[in-house]
Amino acid sequence: MEDLVESILDYIRSDYTDYAIMINGEWGSGKTYFWNNKVRKKIDSLNLNGKSYTTIYMSLYGISNLEDISKKIFIETTQLMDKGLRKYMNATGQESIPEYAKTGLDMANLFGVSQSGEKIDYAKFFSTDDKVLCFDDLERANVDVIDILGYINNFVEHDHIKTIIICNEKELATKLKNTNLEMKTFIATYLLDKEGDLAVKTEKPMVEKIRDKIEYVFDKANDYERIKEKLIGETFEYAPEFNYIINGILMRYANNPDLLKFLKQNTNYIISTFNKSGTRNLRILKHALNDFRKVYEMVNKNYPNMSYRVLQTMLIFTIAISFEIKAGKITKDKFVNIENNEEYKSVLVSSRVLMDNRQFYIKEFDNNYYYNFKVEYRFFKFIESYVRTRIFDMKYFKSDMEAIINTVDTDKLPAYKRLLNEEYWKIPDDEFDKVIENVMEDVKQGKVDLVDTVKLFIYFSYFVKKGLINYDMKTIKTLFYDGMNVASLTSKYCENAREEISKIAVGENTTETEDILKHFDIINENLKEKMYNEKASEIFKNIPIKMDLFYETFEREAMRIPIFKYYDEYQIFQRISCASNEDIVTIKELLSKRARNHKKDIRDEKDNLIKLKLLMDDYIKDKDTGIKVVMLKDFSKELENIIEEYSKEDEEVENKVEKKKSKK
Repeated sequence: MEDLVESILDYIRSDYTDYAIMINGEWGSGKTYFWNNKVRKKIDSLNLNGKSYTTIYMSLYGISNLEDISKKIFIETTQLMDKGLRKYMNATGQESIPEYAKTGLDMANLFGVSQSGEKIDYAKFFSTDDKVLCFDDLERANVDVIDILGYINNFVEHDHIKTIIICNEKELATKLKNTNLEMKTFIATYLLDKEGDLAVKTEKPMVEKIRDKIEYVFDKANDYERIKEKLIGETFEYAPEFNYIINGILMRYANNPDLLKFLKQNTNYIISTFNKSGTRNLRILKHALNDFRKVYEMVNKNYPNMSYRVLQTMLIFTIAISFEIKAGKITKDKFVNIENNEEYKSVLVSSRVLMDNRQFYIKEFDNNYYYNFKVEYRFFKFIESYVRTRIFDMKYFKSDMEAIINTVDTDKLPAYKRLLNEEYWKIPDDEFDKVIENVMEDVKQGKVDLVDTVKLFIYFSYFVKKGLINYDMKTIKTLFYDGMNVASLTSKYCENAREEISKIAVGENTTETEDILKHFDIINENLKEKMYNEKASEIFKNIPIKMDLFYETFEREAMRIPIFKYYDEYQIFQRISCASNEDIVTIKELLSKRARNHKKDIRDEKDNLIKLKLLMDDYIKDKDTGIKVVMLKDFSKELENIIEEYSKEDEEVENKVEKKKSKK
C-alpha cells in the first residue's frame, strides 16, 4: 500500500504533467478511505521548493450536469481564500465543508451575500500549479461519462492541474453498455428491419443480432477507451490492506468501550468472515458491525450473563448474513421460512435427502462461515430478520435467547449434550462422574439420538482407555447396543451420519467401535426404509383425487429417490388406472424425464416397475380398444424403455465392479 501512495506522490512531484491518474477498485473496498487517510494528508503536507499543495476533493455521485461540477469546484476553491471560514475550520478541526453547508454557501453567493466581505485574491484564484483535483465516484454520476472525462480533460491538458480520478471500472463498463438500453434496442431493431436482417432466418438468435447491432451503433466502450487513453497516464489497481482498514473501522466504537474491547478481541473472526464472504466490500462490513452493535447492546442489557462463545457466534452470523443478503449473493427469502436454530440444523441434515436447492445453499453457507468454528447454536432468527427487514423483532429476540439459555446453560443442558458441545476437559473433575452417570442413563432409556449415541460411544471408549471412567468395554458396548435399539423407535434416518461421526477427533478405531458403527448402519438403513415408505404413501395417495398435489410433491421429493420400491405395485396400478387420460399421459412423461436424468439414483425401483408393467399388460390384454386402453399401452411401453435404461445402468455398474476386481 505504501508503494501505491509513493507512486501517486511521484505524479504530484513531477514538474510537468499533461495527464491524470486513475485509482480503480471495487465498490465498498475503501478507496475513499484510502484517499482521505493515506493520500490526501501526504499531499497536503508536501512542500516542494517552498510550494505547498492543496487538495480539492469532489464526489461525482448523483451529479446530473457539468454545471454542478463547476459549482463544487468553485465552492471548494473559494473556501480556501476566505480567511474567516478557514479560521473557523482550523479552530474546529474541520477538514472539509459538509455538503449541506456547501449548498448554503452556494445560495449565499447566488443572492450576493459575501462570505466574509473580503475581496477575492485573484492571484490565488488563477493559481493552478498548487492544486490537486480528486474526482471520486465517476461511475455513479448521472452525466454521460464521456462528457465528464472531456470536461476533466480541460483541467489536465490546458491547465496542467494534477488530477486524480477514483472509480470502479467494472461498474463503469456495465453502465456504458446498459445506458438507455430500451432506446438502443428500439433503434437497433428498427435498423435491422430496414436492412432486411430482421426477417432473415439464421442460426444466430434474434437477441444476439440485436445485441451485436447495439454494440456496432452505440459503441460507447470504444469512445471511453479513446478518451481514457488521451486523458489517463497511469491506472493504479487499488488492493486494500483490509486488516489496517478494519482496525480503523473498529475505532468508530471508541465511545462504547465494552463493545470496542469485544470487537478487538475478535478481530480475527471479523477478518476471517469478511474474507469468506468472497467480496471486498467494506461498506457492507461497516453496516454489519453497526447492526451487531444493536445486537450486542440488546443482549447485554437483557441477558448480561450470556456466554462469550454465543456472542462470538452472533458476531460471525451478523457479518455473514449481511454479506449474503446485501452483496446480492442470494434472494432475501432463503432464510425466511427457518424459524429457529433447530430448523436450521434440520435443514443441514436433510439437505442431501430432499435435494432442495435452498437447502443446498444453507449447507454451503454453514460449511463456509462456520468451518472450524463448531458450536451448537449458530442460527439467530432475530438477527436474520433484523438484517433483512431492518426491524428488531422483540418476539424473535426473546424466543431465540430463551432457546439459547436452554441449550448453552449447563445447569439446564442435558448431560449428553454438555459432553458433546463442550470440550470434555472443561468439565470440572467434581462434576465429571455425575455427567457420565447421567449420560449412561439417557443412552439406556433411548433419549439420545442415534448419531449422538455413536459419538458418545467413541468418547466413552476413549475415557475407558484413559482410565477416566471405571467401566469395562463389554459393559459399555452392551449398554449402548441396547440404548440404540430403544432410540431407533423414535429416531429419524440420518443421511450424512458417517460425516457427522467422523468429526469426533478423540480416540481411534477399535473392534468395539466398528461393531457399534455396523449396528448403527443397520438401524439407520431400516429408518431410511421406514422414511421412504412413509414418503411413498404420502405421495401416491394423492392419485387420482389430488393430482396437483401429487405432481408438486413428486417433483420436489421423489425425482432422485427410488420411490416405486417403497409402495405396493398393485396399489400404484389401481391408482394410475383410475386417473384421467390426461393425467396418465402426464405421469408417463414425468417418469420418462425422471429416468433419463436420474437413473443412477433410482434404478433400485426396477423390480417393482417390472411388476407394475406386468399388471398393466395383464389388465389391458383382453380389453376393447379405447382411449384409456391406448394410453395405458403407451404407459406400459414407456415402462419397458425405463426398465431397459435401468438394466443398462446395472450392467455398467457390474462391469466397473469386475474391472476393479480384475485390477486387484
